[in-house]
Amino acid sequence: MSEPKTDLKTIHNIAHRLSFAEGGSGKVLIELLRTAGPEEISFRPGEKAWNIHEIACHLLDEEILDFRTRFFSVLENPDKEPPSIDPGGWVEKHNYAGKNYKDVVNAFALEREKSIAMLTAIQKPGLNNAWTHPKFGPLSARMFLNNWLAHDFLHIRQILKNKYFFLQSTSGVTLQYAGDW
Repeated sequence: MSEPKTDLKTIHNIAHRLSFAEGGSGKVLIELLRTAGPEEISFRPGEKAWNIHEIACHLLDEEILDFRTRFFSVLENPDKEPPSIDPGGWVEKHNYAGKNYKDVVNAFALEREKSIAMLTAIQKPGLNNAWTHPKFGPLSARMFLNNWLAHDFLHIRQILKNKYFFLQSTSGVTLQYAGDW
């Protein structure tokens, strides 16, 4: 069993790393999203790959419907099944293509701020609280919290990949001098 003070420190550490503080993944994501040009936003590096617009919509949905909701669900009610998610299905169900890109990016920033405020307000940090998934076994609040940050890292990499391949496809020059992707 973990100590409440250690759990609070862990939560505050992850909250800071998710935030808009210097080097925080929230700041990195927002900068990457806000600096993407119109053609770059709609560019697909592969037939089945998401474009940056879809990634931004996904980040907003994940912030609200997945990580924040499921983390707090397991933290506060570990015996209750967290709400189900369908990230792949949300692209069509939530009409990602029809959403205004700037509005989505701004909404993501606001929702991330709300998440950070909620995380830093936690008083009873049961990070070992877990809901037992019928297939995957125990899913703890600690697991959701750390995967929230890891999810940011994965999408930072994905956005950078999209930007790299956009440059490669539009620059008219080889990018071999820069090094291997």
